[in-house]
Amino acid sequence: MKRILLFLGTNLAVVLVLGIVANLLGVNRFLTANGLNLGALLGFAAIMGFGGAFISLLISKPVAKWSTGAQTITQARNQHEQWLLDTVGRLAQGAGIPMPEVAIYEGEPNAFATGATKNNSLVAVSTGLLNAMSQEEVEAVLAHEVAHIANGDMVTLTLIQGVVNTFVVFLSRVVGYLVDSFLRRNDEQSGPGIGYFVTTIVCDILFGVLASIIVAWFSRQREFRADAGAARLMGNASPMVNALRRLGGVDAGELPKNVATAGISSRPAWMALFASHPPIEERIAALQSRR
Repeated sequence: MKRILLFLGTNLAVVLVLGIVANLLGVNRFLTANGLNLGALLGFAAIMGFGGAFISLLISKPVAKWSTGAQTITQARNQHEQWLLDTVGRLAQGAGIPMPEVAIYEGEPNAFATGATKNNSLVAVSTGLLNAMSQEEVEAVLAHEVAHIANGDMVTLTLIQGVVNTFVVFLSRVVGYLVDSFLRRNDEQSGPGIGYFVTTIVCDILFGVLASIIVAWFSRQREFRADAGAARLMGNASPMVNALRRLGGVDAGELPKNVATAGISSRPAWMALFASHPPIEERIAALQSRR
């Protein structure tokens, strides 16, 4: 319930802020008496598309901590925490990035990396992961998450999300306007009719589904790259292969939506096109082909 409320509250706040910005800039008035102002609509779509994506990126780290209950290790309290700090630090140095924050949270086996920039990142692992894997396998998972940060995956996926969101908002309203104009071609009443609003909502959903497929494809490609990055950091692919095999035999813990694409998924989504992670078997095969 906490995660759901946080997700809904965050998204409502983002929409409210973006709505205010669009109103102040005047780009939300793209429907005029003379027709559709495409320039204003594009501005509105860009604000809603990129604005939402980048705000989500900027608040990704604190939201991830709140939603998972992750506790940052500021001072190691035992040898396990000291090992985590030392390992992430060594991997980060090997990847050429600043030391990320390191956190632990209670939950089933999983881990994730998040943060707005390479200089402001977080690597979090669950207690379930630490208990289910050998030290070498945990190190491989940590290397995978560090590789995500080094590859700039959070920013890249945000840019992709912003582009597709912009097109969804823009095209939905163009189609809505065209359908409404056709339905009211003999109607002299000014302003959009019910056809515009209904068509826009339907198109938002349909185009949003197509956008999700595009974003999911890019997300799956970045998982292959992070696996390859982990292999380089570890010196060979075997530890990452072993970690993936271990993950294939457990149920990865569910993560909040805001960090789900950055975590571990040992099972494909109900439809492969919407899966943020490739199947474990494909990831292992890709790593083995590097040998």
